[in-house]
Amino acid sequence: MRLTQWTDYTLRVLMYCAATEGRAQPVTITEVAEGYGISRSHLMKIVQQLSAQGLLETTRGRGGGMRLMVPASSIHIGAVVRATETDFNLVECFDPASNQCRLSSHCRLKGVLGQAMQAYLAVLDGVTLADLLAPTSPQGVALQATVAAPRPGSARRKTALVPGLPDVPGFE
Repeated sequence: MRLTQWTDYTLRVLMYCAATEGRAQPVTITEVAEGYGISRSHLMKIVQQLSAQGLLETTRGRGGGMRLMVPASSIHIGAVVRATETDFNLVECFDPASNQCRLSSHCRLKGVLGQAMQAYLAVLDGVTLADLLAPTSPQGVALQATVAAPRPGSARRKTALVPGLPDVPGFE
């Protein structure tokens, strides 16, 4: 199970906006593009879609930008992933229109993979945008400890942290 780049960037935009929610000036597309090293034109399309879905409020012109329209605690990651991913067909037999598999009538793989996909989405449904920004939760602390541990023999490189997002020691 792999998310598309579109979904990845969508989640990044939402996280950035949530992390900077209390500041006076809105987030700009240029700011996010530079912070993450992402194409500005690609982000413009993503922001338009998020605005059309009612997740972002956008303002044009000088002093304009974007802000979350709904609280981060009301944005469920599973819903965002479902809205941005175009294909949940893990294997050919998931799509009856293109299925050519000769084992379909007696294969159990489709059922097992279907259960795995449902479990994957159920986990994402239980996580909100606010949860992704809360490093003090027990899961967040455990994740920080896991991510902070360097691999044996690996050199640590310094990376610039994105302004407004929580610092996670060792996360690269």
